[in-house]
Amino acid sequence: MIHKISLIFLSLIFSCFQGLVGQNTEIKYLTGKGAEDTLSWDFYCSAGMNSKKWTTIQVPSCWEQQKFGQYNYGHVAFKNRLKETGTYKRNFNVPKDWKSKEVKIIFEGVMTDASVKINGKLAGEVHQGAFYQFDYDITKLLKYGKENKIEVLVKKFSDDKSINMAERKADYWVFGGIFRPIYLEARPRKNIQRVAINAKANGVFEADVLTSNLKKLKIEIDIQTLEGNTVKTITGNANGSLSRISGKYNMPKLWNPETPNLYKAVFKLKSGEKIIHQHIEKFGFRTVELRESDGVYVNGTKIKFKGVNRHTFHPDYARTSSKKLSIEAVELMKEMNMNAVRMSHYPPEKNFLDVCDSLGLFVLDELSGWQAPAYDEKPGRKLLKEMIARDVNHPSIVLWDNGNEGGWNTKLDDDFAMLDIQKREVIHPYQPFGKTNTTHYVHYDYLSLDGFYKRKIFFPTEVLHGLYDGGHGAGLEDYWFRIWNHPMAAGVFLWVFADEGIARTDRNGEIDVDGNHAPDGIVGPRLEKEGSFYTIKKIWSPVFIEKKYITPQFNGILNIENRYSYSNLNECKFAIEWQQYNADGEVRVFSKEKLKTELKPGQKGQLKLSLPSNWQKTHVLKVTAIDKLGKNISTWTYPVQKAKEVASNMNNSKKESNVGVSENESVFEVKVAGMKYVFDQKSGLLITVTKNGKIIPLKDGPVFVSKEKEVEKVISTREADGSISITTIYKKGGDSVIWNVKKNGQLGLAVAYEPAKSTFHAGISFSFPESSISGMKWMGQGPYRVWKNRMEGTNFGVWEKQYNTTVTGYLGLDYPEFKGYHAELYWIDVKTKDATGFRVYAQSDDVFLRMLTPDTAKSVGSTKVKFPVGNISFLHGIDAIGTKFSSTSTKGPQSSKYRYHTYGHDRVKLKMNLLFDFNK
Repeated sequence: MIHKISLIFLSLIFSCFQGLVGQNTEIKYLTGKGAEDTLSWDFYCSAGMNSKKWTTIQVPSCWEQQKFGQYNYGHVAFKNRLKETGTYKRNFNVPKDWKSKEVKIIFEGVMTDASVKINGKLAGEVHQGAFYQFDYDITKLLKYGKENKIEVLVKKFSDDKSINMAERKADYWVFGGIFRPIYLEARPRKNIQRVAINAKANGVFEADVLTSNLKKLKIEIDIQTLEGNTVKTITGNANGSLSRISGKYNMPKLWNPETPNLYKAVFKLKSGEKIIHQHIEKFGFRTVELRESDGVYVNGTKIKFKGVNRHTFHPDYARTSSKKLSIEAVELMKEMNMNAVRMSHYPPEKNFLDVCDSLGLFVLDELSGWQAPAYDEKPGRKLLKEMIARDVNHPSIVLWDNGNEGGWNTKLDDDFAMLDIQKREVIHPYQPFGKTNTTHYVHYDYLSLDGFYKRKIFFPTEVLHGLYDGGHGAGLEDYWFRIWNHPMAAGVFLWVFADEGIARTDRNGEIDVDGNHAPDGIVGPRLEKEGSFYTIKKIWSPVFIEKKYITPQFNGILNIENRYSYSNLNECKFAIEWQQYNADGEVRVFSKEKLKTELKPGQKGQLKLSLPSNWQKTHVLKVTAIDKLGKNISTWTYPVQKAKEVASNMNNSKKESNVGVSENESVFEVKVAGMKYVFDQKSGLLITVTKNGKIIPLKDGPVFVSKEKEVEKVISTREADGSISITTIYKKGGDSVIWNVKKNGQLGLAVAYEPAKSTFHAGISFSFPESSISGMKWMGQGPYRVWKNRMEGTNFGVWEKQYNTTVTGYLGLDYPEFKGYHAELYWIDVKTKDATGFRVYAQSDDVFLRMLTPDTAKSVGSTKVKFPVGNISFLHGIDAIGTKFSSTSTKGPQSSKYRYHTYGHDRVKLKMNLLFDFNK
């Protein structure tokens, strides 16, 4: 009896489960779900690699990455491209019980024209346009409970000229194939087709429910938390194929990038109390406003876009993506303290928008169009409708872009509002249009915003065009200072997120960036963090801490500002460390504490540190801001001691010997403790260093790098302490170089000079063979190199890196780059392959190290930098770097040259003291 009751109970549960399944949309994938999850299809490629034969291909994918067809960058003339096509075939089964349902086949994206047959019959008209989701009702074409056959003919280049111009002729790689998933959707015959939601910050909820043509049915909407708890139920009646249902939920948790609160709406199509069909959609409550001659407001808060442009791209998968890859990209953007991303120059994969919703980024979603001409009106209208139908419910999307840089068809502008229940506004990236001015690649002087469009909301949707190591972080601090402080400026979008180097299957996986077209990223093709990554992270930190020098009078107070839009700083904590280093660079934490503070968005205040006893004996004060999720917002480091103090404390060489000097007609030769130094009598330059008979090839210095000097005299002097000085006096101004060979074998250097009146680099330089260098370890700012206009993003400490020849974004991709300028040098160990290394102590403040000359690509745009002579330099001034299109002269104060002034007869000289230790 008990067994019988159990069977009846299980039968009831099974019946309920079947009913629930019948209510929901059922999905069956015909491909894999993303880049790392694919299925094999039969495939025939018409031209290029592996063409003119039937074989197999993994789907979804770009067929070039499966070794088919031809690689094309968008700039290549159409006449020089293969017009390859791909034919896909696969058999599949559908359940027998689907016969009573409506079945659609969904294509998330096909490049570029797709002709679909089911069991030999066309599913519908050819779809044209690569980046858009489309579907066919194939209910009548299927064999239920039996095997079916799908055939898809894909043309890489469209038969529609305007689509080719909008999507295929562009500044990015052009691929072909079924690059996004395909799946079947089975619904009850009476069903909800899709929904469009408008959920405002005041709790007002509206939804357009598109159904099969229905009457006398009820629509019920449960607003639920993501955990499934219903907080509000709204009801209405089905009225034909489109029904507007509305209600209000009091006090919703709002969506914004800092607290991306999401809900789900469960739509139920009901006959009486019976649920016929159920559809679930995630959404967020938030309100977006473009207030004329004011700014962009979200939930009543004025925002500044800290944004970046982003292509869907991966070196192995090209434009095929996945949820995992989307999460990686968004998390990196969030790590850089970005709050926005622009979809350039097409709608992204669906899961990227899902991740922006859940992790929190403002999104500018874009109808394709690279530059003029744009889509023709007919295909443009169709593709716009598909884009908004798919993307309308994402709270992350705050604006629509109608194309890019002339790639907009203005006849479509009004269509956005007609198709979008939220009536989000439309911008023309690069053009003053409507309430906005989004012009691209402005020079610094444009940021006065006193030009022809000063009443428009200003936010350039492309700025500081990165190429190699130029742009992005280089110049950003100056730009952001103006943007942050100007009430009509709503932020910027950097170009572009990642270097788009494709791993070419026809070249054994070699990364190809198509010359200087694609190495424009903040991160590398495989998301390697370049130097600008950390610059952006620091400049866009929502916690702003003043720049400060720590002096013995430091009282423990740091001035801070809350630059969050929505969050109180009491949600963050501050980790404080006072650190000490020994002569080998090993760190010891001297003291640490955790602090919290209360500051509302926009407020300024103070962070009050405890001062441990003898804190002046430490080397670094390190302050780290940590957000409510435990993630690093930014780190600030402050040297506590000056360079001369550190050099004095760390230099413990005690053993001394007598110093001997001899001279002939051409050189001074100084010997001490196994060391021999040879100086040229005419120039005063160090020309040979020998240690125990072995040459250390540091020579030909110091050479002044900004202004040639004419020698007046070189003299040798024995000092009172027994050391030997070699002094060079220069004509016209009395500049001087003094070498001092000490009794412990170390070599001191003191220079006093006037640089050129207008220059990028000032200081001294030496020659040292690059082929000998294996690495370096140093105390100073690191680990990344700096430029005059990209000083942020490094931290003070002891760093070490190995020699590499990386050209940022182009070659090597081993970061941080070895060669280049490094800031705030205290000491450096130059490491060599042949035990000829040495240490140099800076005994003056604010010395830059130049370590070798970075390699360059063939075409460098305006990022070309003319480095000083020599290989190793110690400098008071360094170069700025330009962007792809703009020289340093257009990029603001930090990008300009140094100006040196004399004041009558008061000749104020730049001074530098160094100490060379070849026994280290």
